Amino acid sequence: MRARTDSDTQDDIHDGPQAGATGATGAADAAEPDDTDDTDEGHGPQDARRARWTAIGTGALLTLAGLAASLLRLTGSAPAFVPAAYALGAAVCALAALLGSRGRTRRALWLLIAGVMVMAIGDQAD
Repeated sequence: MRARTDSDTQDDIHDGPQAGATGATGAADAAEPDDTDDTDEGHGPQDARRARWTAIGTGALLTLAGLAASLLRLTGSAPAFVPAAYALGAAVCALAALLGSRGRTRRALWLLIAGVMVMAIGDQAD
């Protein structure tokens, strides 16, 4: 058995490239974009349309559910905070549906999450 004489030691592997080393591969690596770049190269207009419709549909559904829960809690013996929380969460979800219809799907997603959280806080207060 022969040992390899060109193998790296553990210290060389963890140190990375030398500070003074420059070459053709360093310039080529700097010119290439990183694979983890967040560009929208593979997304077409159909993906954007699907995201808009998803935001609109989800926002409308959560708005209707929040309003229905608010009306049901209003007729019961729950404190006034509970139906108000459901109504506020429904309003936030309606705003998310509006933003989603205008193409602001990321903001719509965050507003949908916030609206559902407001409704959940109202539910926990009951």
